[in-house]
Amino acid sequence: MANITVGGKPARTSGELPKVGSKAPDFVLTAGDLKDVRLADFGGKKKILNIVTSLDTGTCANSARRFNQEASKLGNTVVLTVSNDLPFAQKRFCEAEGIKGIVTLSQLRSRDFGRDYGVTFLDGPLAGLLARSIVVLDASNKVVYTEQVPENGNEPNYDAALKALKG
Repeated sequence: MANITVGGKPARTSGELPKVGSKAPDFVLTAGDLKDVRLADFGGKKKILNIVTSLDTGTCANSARRFNQEASKLGNTVVLTVSNDLPFAQKRFCEAEGIKGIVTLSQLRSRDFGRDYGVTFLDGPLAGLLARSIVVLDASNKVVYTEQVPENGNEPNYDAALKALKG
């Protein structure tokens, strides 16, 4: 279980991020068209899992914008932004922001992703939501980089995550 802070106050998550070098846990998440997708649906591509608390927060919105900007420069890579936001809200956010380079995915039907990736807040004001984290996978779904920000209001280290794709 990770111990991080939310607004400077301690908060615990449901576990730890997958270990670098391990195979990423499979998932079933809901896409904007309300179809369920699995990790295998992005087979053969490198993946950035941009895990956010809610696209309705400034830091999460910044993260989606930044990865959208960077995604256009990446070959054979998909950016998956995962939150508990409903697919309708995710779509509305992307349309309003002109974001077309990321795929938004929701825990609409199942909360297994948060549990399996160790990022569900167990307590504090954000209990039940996802802690801001990054997991980078190679094309065979091996974990090559992880980051769980120590203070949920902080942005992740974008440069380190992007560098891990090239490594």
